[in-house]
Amino acid sequence: MTPDFALKLGWAAGRVLGKAPGARVLIGKDTRRSGYMFESALEAGFAAAGIETDLLGPIPTPGVAYLTRALRCQAGVVISASHNPHHDNGVKFFGPDGGKLSDAIEAEIEACMEEPLGCVGPESLGRARRIDDAAGRYVEFCKSSFPIQQTLSGLKIVVDCANGAAYRTAPAVFAELGAQLTVIGDRPDGFNINRNCGSTHLDLLKAAVRENKADIGVALDGDADRCLLVTRDGREVDGDEILFIIARQRLQAGTLQGPVVGTQMSNLGLEQAIRTLGLGFERAKVGDRYVLELLKAKGGTIGGETSGHLLCLDRTTTGDGTVTALQVLAAMVESGLTLAELAQGMKKFPQVLINLRIQGAAKPLLDHADVKAEVASVEKDLGARGRVLLRASGTEPLIRVMVEADEAPLTQKMAERIADRVRQLAH
Repeated sequence: MTPDFALKLGWAAGRVLGKAPGARVLIGKDTRRSGYMFESALEAGFAAAGIETDLLGPIPTPGVAYLTRALRCQAGVVISASHNPHHDNGVKFFGPDGGKLSDAIEAEIEACMEEPLGCVGPESLGRARRIDDAAGRYVEFCKSSFPIQQTLSGLKIVVDCANGAAYRTAPAVFAELGAQLTVIGDRPDGFNINRNCGSTHLDLLKAAVRENKADIGVALDGDADRCLLVTRDGREVDGDEILFIIARQRLQAGTLQGPVVGTQMSNLGLEQAIRTLGLGFERAKVGDRYVLELLKAKGGTIGGETSGHLLCLDRTTTGDGTVTALQVLAAMVESGLTLAELAQGMKKFPQVLINLRIQGAAKPLLDHADVKAEVASVEKDLGARGRVLLRASGTEPLIRVMVEADEAPLTQKMAERIADRVRQLAH
């Protein structure tokens, strides 16, 4: 992504969104150095289209979604590449309801990108202003997702902010709810976002939890829409286990609606555990967009991905790492159980995920006859003992090979078979 692309995108989005009277947009970002550049370019594009913009500064992606809705704006824009390294960046849009833009509006923006860049007259240029209390407003929203009769008093929590967008908001939320808090990954310098920290690198968090004898560790990613957890003895609790804990808590409270929705990557153990509770379980394509679509289609409220990108539609409109952590903490406080004890109801199948970095498009490799033959051969050998998923990453130049089976050595062997075949063809 380049400044001229961001300028054109702001202008094109402004042209489309500006059809609504009094249209305003919000722009938030994470802590990447390039965010300053893209923020200025997007704001200039919106101004050229006659759109007023409110600049939020560094704030979690779900904070932009919430404030877009709360401030009655036409759209919210997030400059972030989520869990990726600092040299990547991207742009996400939210509609006035705090959800993703409709396909029709996205198509309209894409079509407008093909037109020559223009500019409204001087009297119609959009203006920009900064909202200084954006982070504080979002902190209060997160706290409102936690039961009013509960506090975190007596709990020791370590939170890893990934040197990202939640470096101010997440510590404020947990501290104001009464937790005894240790914070790491809260010193962003523009380049260290997600670097050996956060939800993609849990070693520092595990060590900090053990060192501080904490009850729980919370790991966010760069834009804080994901959350993974760590038990007091340093064991990782992934998105599947978190989804099980929250779904069971909602069931016990009598507030769960519809089926629980996972993805094609969700562990088979999650599906079995959810069905043991007497609940329905559905699998969507990988990506929070598809989880959200299936939840809405099936009338559900709880869903998510193994990566920790969870949706609690009874609390908010999009994935929110801080809100997710608070739902698990509420279950801990209410039940008096530890995180490890809450997760015991789900037994994970051994799962191997191999990420293969590639050059060029992934589709020719995925469609290659030799790759398909190898996948079919592995599926035949596994039979009812496991399953295979081969897909392209939606955010990085990777092909992901996932194999799940009832025995760890078998799982590793079968995953390597498919990965070796893809590597041979890729080279």
